[in-house]
Amino acid sequence: MISKGCEQCAKGGKMVLFVYGYCDQRDCFYCPLGENRKNVTDVYANERLVESDEDVLTEAHRMDALGTSITGGEPQEALERTCHYLSLLKDEFGEDHHTHLYTGITGGRENMRRLSEAGLDEIRFHPPLKQWGDLHGTEWEDILHIAREEGLTPAFEIPGIRAEEEFLDFLDEGAAEFCNVNEFEMSDGNYRRMQEQGYELKEGHMSAVDGSREDILEVMGDHPKVYFCTSVFKDAAQHRRRLKRMARSVRREFDDVTDDGTLVYGKTRTDPRVLEELGVPEEFYTVKTNHVEVAWWLLEEMIEEGDLEEGEIVEQYPTYDGQVVERTPLA
Repeated sequence: MISKGCEQCAKGGKMVLFVYGYCDQRDCFYCPLGENRKNVTDVYANERLVESDEDVLTEAHRMDALGTSITGGEPQEALERTCHYLSLLKDEFGEDHHTHLYTGITGGRENMRRLSEAGLDEIRFHPPLKQWGDLHGTEWEDILHIAREEGLTPAFEIPGIRAEEEFLDFLDEGAAEFCNVNEFEMSDGNYRRMQEQGYELKEGHMSAVDGSREDILEVMGDHPKVYFCTSVFKDAAQHRRRLKRMARSVRREFDDVTDDGTLVYGKTRTDPRVLEELGVPEEFYTVKTNHVEVAWWLLEEMIEEGDLEEGEIVEQYPTYDGQVVERTPLA
């Protein structure tokens, strides 16, 4: 089973809103946060550092976002801020803009009510690893029912450390709507701690941990309300689809969108009047302060025919900072 939030994420349509880098949990040796996100109060919309509400809305429009996932750190520890952004997004994009939130604490009824009133649709709980298998009769069972009573869709989202049948019990009892299991991964932020715990990378993989996947799939994989999200899918498919979605949204008439979601165009320092004299249509180039950006295939053709002397083909990400991937000189 794939939730609406996951369905949008699979399409590359979910903006990731990082609202707060602090978290009181101390036992999560697998926490993937890097140094630029851990224990900070900064907000990021995808990779954009947020300095105003307009930055959040601009990033969402830039990728034509279908919805937003709220993450941290611990978003409930910055509840006022979290609710502000939920309301901001719902006011801008309407009720169809689906929102979900990741949390490692229960929070209580008041938090659930405030989140629901602000516009949260779905809340995904990650109980502490040491309590797995012993969650019934605790605040973790209570919060599932409370969240639903307050109008939220309650679910579990857990790292694939090991198979745990108790999560299936919650699904069968109707307390949780679904359970997402993320393939266990190493990152720059947790690599050393993971190694200290005895985990190693799977052979041939950049981030997936060797071991538990097969056991988890055997025990939990056949349940219709369990979704196993692989590291390959997250890193390749989701990220690439988000970039392609963004690229299609921001591309100019003359930009090519690659299969990787990057933009390709030509760049030359030629006087723009030369392009006018050559009869290049206005929609196929744009004049910048000290250069001209033009359809790469037109630039290549004009240089080959001797109409222009120099230029380059530029490939860059469609993100707000326009990071360049590659430059190919033409002469």
